[in-house]
Amino acid sequence: MASAQLEMTDVKRVIKELGTIDKELQKEFRAQAAEIAKPAVEAVQQAYRQVPLSGLAKPWKEKKSGRQIPGFDVARAQKGVKFRLDYRRNAIGVMNIEQKDQAAAIFETAGRANSNPLERSLNQVAMSRYWQVVPQV
Repeated sequence: MASAQLEMTDVKRVIKELGTIDKELQKEFRAQAAEIAKPAVEAVQQAYRQVPLSGLAKPWKEKKSGRQIPGFDVARAQKGVKFRLDYRRNAIGVMNIEQKDQAAAIFETAGRANSNPLERSLNQVAMSRYWQVVPQV
């Protein structure tokens, strides 16, 4: 009986090499990885139940370019949660869950560097989002 031993040292390289060996095997790997991540993606989508702060629902403009950014919409925020395999050389993670909706991504990251009114408002919803409350300075 033949046997083989596989030792993974660089997951990114293994996924990339699957494509050169067998494209169908790489597709199957991607599909199975997406299936494994599905419960986590659904949990993140379900966390978006309401507009977190009333002012976020309105569109706003960037100061520098004047480009209009659509307001926060629950359905768009849920739809914006995506799973992605990233096996580029400089990638931080291999299996990523990303927020593609611009308003939701801004909400998720805004107000964390300096104390400001948005940060104080975000602290009110911090516990429901499993964030660490930023101490007031």
